Amino acid sequence: MSTTHKTNALRMLETLGIAHEVATHPVGEEHFDAAEVARLLGISPEMLFKTLVARGGPEEVFVFCIPGNAELDLKKAARVTGARKVELLPLKDLTPLTGYVRGGCSPIGMKKKFPTWIDKIATAQEKIYVNAGGRGMQMILAPSDLLRAADARYADLV
Repeated sequence: MSTTHKTNALRMLETLGIAHEVATHPVGEEHFDAAEVARLLGISPEMLFKTLVARGGPEEVFVFCIPGNAELDLKKAARVTGARKVELLPLKDLTPLTGYVRGGCSPIGMKKKFPTWIDKIATAQEKIYVNAGGRGMQMILAPSDLLRAADARYADLV
């Protein structure tokens, strides 16, 4: 893929004047987990942040960005959101709610603006990779720029 199409996430970064690069990797029918995507990109899984969408209640939707080699701690997630409990969104609800597909979900540029948290471990990295809004596309940017673009907060999530 020599040219990347502009996703909502990439358009938002440009509008905000945020410096970023785009890295692409091949995609097939199968779903790649974060470790496999990191391998395809030739980076360590700690640099790749996956975007998870969760529900606190029927009207509460939250977005979490965590390192590719980590699991979201649902108790910590509930604590930072103030929800009684948090559970990951069923896959069938992802596209209707966010406008993004599995493996192509970015914390920036969803259909609606949802409260977003980035695991604080991101601050240890100079640059992180996060989905750019399409399968096989990662945007590379400073954690503080992702924080600003996603209007997010840092929290201990894993």
